[in-house]
Amino acid sequence: MTGSAKVNKILTYMDILFVDPKCELNYTKDYELLLAVMMSAQTTDKRVNMVTSVLFKKYPSLEALDQADVKDIEKIIRSIGTYTKKSANIKNIAHDLLENSDGKVPNDRTYLESLPGVGRKTCNVVLSNLFAEPCIAVDTHVARVSKRLSLAKETDDVFTIEKKLMKKFPKSSLARLHHQLVLFGRYYCKAQSPSCENCQLKEICKIGKKLL
Repeated sequence: MTGSAKVNKILTYMDILFVDPKCELNYTKDYELLLAVMMSAQTTDKRVNMVTSVLFKKYPSLEALDQADVKDIEKIIRSIGTYTKKSANIKNIAHDLLENSDGKVPNDRTYLESLPGVGRKTCNVVLSNLFAEPCIAVDTHVARVSKRLSLAKETDDVFTIEKKLMKKFPKSSLARLHHQLVLFGRYYCKAQSPSCENCQLKEICKIGKKLL
């Protein structure tokens, strides 16, 4: 199968499985997404949604978060990984947005990546969701799917995988594809017991080929 045929097959199947793919983190304001993605490191979206439902209700604005007692934030988000560091990050991000960005999350990678706890993956998720920028955020799900479908090598790091995906797929598909690959890896192409039996990508998958 040619490279273009493989890309088209993947895009077509993703569109069949996920007609309206969306981020599974709950948010109603731009900064809520930024904070939720930052908090999602080393934990699940489901767990983050549980704590943000309490956090954002108690502190409904950047000003409130900026003035919040960090110990109270810790109590609210204690169930997620590295909650002490993330609690400090929440306050520092809120303060920085108020002081340096008029309380808005800007379409500015350099600024966003300067914020505490915000790396390239978090930035890509935010830019993709808030501004429809052609970004691919490579988490464990995207990395696993990319390697199984031979879109990347087993030894590739996340940045290398990101660059390869951005080169292989049309720019116009990237924001949508990001969500689709995350959901595909989360619910179908799982780390353990992947749902290979009825997968339409078996013939191009390292694991699926074994079932043919």
